[in-house]
Amino acid sequence: MESRIKLLGHPVHQTLVVFPIGLLAGSVIFDLAHGLSGRAELAGVAYWLTAAGVVGALAAAPFGLMDWLSIPRRTRARRIGALHGGVNLAVVILFASSWALRREAPWWDPPALAHWLSALGVTLVVIAGWLGGELVVRLGVGVDDAAHLDASSSLSRSATAPH
Repeated sequence: MESRIKLLGHPVHQTLVVFPIGLLAGSVIFDLAHGLSGRAELAGVAYWLTAAGVVGALAAAPFGLMDWLSIPRRTRARRIGALHGGVNLAVVILFASSWALRREAPWWDPPALAHWLSALGVTLVVIAGWLGGELVVRLGVGVDDAAHLDASSSLSRSATAPH
């Protein structure tokens, strides 16, 4: 089942999700580095990575919603997609809350609750990523209907023409 919205022949949602995944995971890594080293600038990096990750997730979400709406009702893919979207919504809420807790002093020690929210959020990112993988790899959601091992480039005229 093909993605509804593509850019240069590739699904927009699948293209955009790499940014919030990397940014939000990176924020937790910088929180850990800050905790181990005590270097204030690492807390600031975590703060900005969290903000950018939340914005990135909000940018990817509408494209995922549009793809989900095209999945036939009463299918496993529709149920998995709903769970994927719900988990991602929880991720955004957790990281946005963590970010808000850091706003008064982003370059210093964030409250412990901010760390816990981010840790829970990155755990849910892994679960949401697995669910997204299940949709694409196992259920074929967002995969070009003409995909095969010798398919033409996504930039070729035949690949981007409407079916």
